[in-house]
Amino acid sequence: MAARLLALAAAVWLAGAGAAAAAFSDWSAVVVAGDFHAHDGGPTEAFDNARRDVSAALARAGFQARHIRQFSVRPERYADTNPQKAEPRAIAEAMKQLSAQTPGGCLFYLSSHGAPAGAQLDQGILPPGALATMLDQSCGPRPTVVVISACYSGVFVNSLARPNRMVLTAARPDRTSFGCGQDNKYPFFDDCFLSSMPRTRDFNGLAGAVRECVRRREITEKVSPPSEPQFWVGAQLRPLLPLYAFDAPPNLD
Repeated sequence: MAARLLALAAAVWLAGAGAAAAAFSDWSAVVVAGDFHAHDGGPTEAFDNARRDVSAALARAGFQARHIRQFSVRPERYADTNPQKAEPRAIAEAMKQLSAQTPGGCLFYLSSHGAPAGAQLDQGILPPGALATMLDQSCGPRPTVVVISACYSGVFVNSLARPNRMVLTAARPDRTSFGCGQDNKYPFFDDCFLSSMPRTRDFNGLAGAVRECVRRREITEKVSPPSEPQFWVGAQLRPLLPLYAFDAPPNLD
């Protein structure tokens, strides 16, 4: 009985928040490629490939194209997707603008290098506290999903934790992630995110699938120590996540 009442309350909350059959039609999404260097210093398309294809995957899942904003450190190279320059001020302003148009919720996705102090963003570091402030000032109490694909990205979890948020990171606070070479199409984590999304129904299921995919990929590639992606969901959002279903039905083949 308690579970049924909780589900009913969640459904009522979603209706009041404007959720409909297309659960993400009134959500914003900001997707950022924070660097273009491989781990050896040479150029790589891995982060921008992830930016481009994660944005497309979100559109297939039900996010409206006009509510998705992309950022790159080399935007002039990508006329097909028209990203903006990946600068903290521009990203923060876009988040505020989009949130004014999308009362349903927010998504923030960053693919880049990382360090114990935060994630690489062009020539500098985006610290966890700075991103927390950006999210507080734009998304506020809306349901919010944050995905950080970077080495040491677990450092973001504590700073970003709010009752209305889900946080998924590519690694523990003290571990690297993998797949940032010149020849990689995507970092391992982003590859797993993209390959797992068509096979899952919501972000809760996606997080579990991504973590298992990363674990298997690292074993296959014989890299260590394991990155151990981190997953955290606030108490307010936890019962609601299953109600935010992706538009495309899972492909279980």
